[in-house]
Order: sequence, then structure tokens, then C-alpha cells
Amino acid sequence: MVTIDLPSYPDHMTSLLRHLVIAAVLLFAGPTLAQTRSIIVASTTSTEQSGLFGYLLPRFSQASGIDVKVVAVGTGQALDIGRRGDADVVFVHDRVAEEKFLAEGFATRRYDVMYNDFVIVGPKADPAHIAGDKDVADALRRIAATKSAFISRGDHSGTHEAELRLWKDAGVDLDSAKGQWYREIGQGMGPGLNMAAASNAYVLSDRGTWLSFRNRGELAVLTEGDRRLFNQYGVMLVNPAKHPTVKASDGQAFIDWLISQAGQSVIAGYKVGGEQLFFPNAAH
Repeated sequence: MVTIDLPSYPDHMTSLLRHLVIAAVLLFAGPTLAQTRSIIVASTTSTEQSGLFGYLLPRFSQASGIDVKVVAVGTGQALDIGRRGDADVVFVHDRVAEEKFLAEGFATRRYDVMYNDFVIVGPKADPAHIAGDKDVADALRRIAATKSAFISRGDHSGTHEAELRLWKDAGVDLDSAKGQWYREIGQGMGPGLNMAAASNAYVLSDRGTWLSFRNRGELAVLTEGDRRLFNQYGVMLVNPAKHPTVKASDGQAFIDWLISQAGQSVIAGYKVGGEQLFFPNAAH
């Protein structure tokens, strides 16, 4: 707040001067006082911790004049934020959960944006002997059979849900197989990789976060290439009919840019160490 003290003048002059001062303040401070256009995007930790958003969002803001504030959590939490109407857009990677969100009426349309894949990362010593195994179910069975240390995010994220489906595909009943070797941490991908590095454990990671991860220790990618490790990302506008506070116009502008040739080109251009982290696949 700015306080302006006017000197003593006759009433009619004071009134005139006050109007002139107010007009001048509005003229020069108008751009500062104007509300900045912004949206809230609830997204996964992988889009944030991989560095993609740090690369992509400034380019969108420059093109649109819209600032994006990101809440980076697991996909399950991101969708719950959307259900409460506390975000304008959700940008996540669990197709089953996304379609449920859509069917419940919390969004009116879902858009494919990009994909990468999951990998099983583990210690180079590889006590479960899974290196080079392209059958992810077989690799998980070996980890369970040898009770080799495994870090699970345990946070209902897209990665965690994918992990649970993979254990099921492997025929491993986690409820009976769990022991000290299987540790659920309830945290994001970055902390999961850090814990795996510190304890020489196996972990399922999205490739984007792995490529951006620096504290690798003795970890390496051991299992990759199985079609079941495919990792699709989707984006949805939170339904303004459910939550009238949703900034539908600016939120849709973000989505439209993501799936446009311009946005898809930016996604394809994001690389770490010369490696592309995400592959655009929006339908045009």
C-alpha cells in the first residue's frame, strides 16, 4: 500500500489534486497492479525432477503470458488435487487412474502428450542376476526369490501403480512375499533413487528422472526394453462444471500449447547428456 500525504489547500483544490494524484498512480502503477495470468498444474514428480518443467514452462510462459505454478506429487495425489478443484490442469502418467478421473466427470477430455519408459535400476554387483534381462516379470521374480533389497515408492504415484501391476504380472504376491528386503518409503522418485543408491537396492524408475539423477553411486540400469515398461503421460483440464474456480481458458491454452507442434518440439528438444528424456506423441 502507498500512502500519499497532500498539503493543505482549499477543499476544491484538494479534491482536484487528489484525483490527479490517483490518476497518475493508476497510470504508472497499472501494469504492476494488474493481476498476472497464472494457472496451477498438479503433476508428477518425474516431470519436475527430470528437469522437463524447468526447460518447458518458461518457453510456454514467454509464448502465452501465462505463468504456471506446479504442484509436483505422485499421480494419485495429483488427481486428488484435481478432484478437490485445487488445480486447473493435471499432467500425470497412470492411464487407468486417468480414465477413472475422466469417467467420474472431473475432466471432459484427456490428451496424450508424450512417453518414455520405466527401467529397473540396481547395484552393479546385481545380487539377483537380472542384468540384461528384458523380461521385467522374470527380473522381479528373481529379486523376490533372492530377497534382494528393493525400494518401492509406496506413494500411489503412477510409478508405484506401475510397479504393483508388474509384481502382479510376475506372479509375486507382495502381501506374503514382503519382508525386510522390500521397503516402501512413501516418497517421490528422487528420494527413491537416493535411497537405492545409499543401500545398493533395486528400484523401478522412469527413465527421465534416472537420466537426470546425479547421485548414482553403484547403480546402473539393469532391466529395460519390455513393452510392459512403456510409460505414457496425459494431460487434462479440471472440469469447470465441477469447480467453477478453474481457470478454464488459460488451462486449456496450456494444454493446446503442449499438444501443438511448438510444444511437442520443445518436449523433443529436452535432453540430458545428449539423451532425449521424453518423446512427444500427441495426436494432431
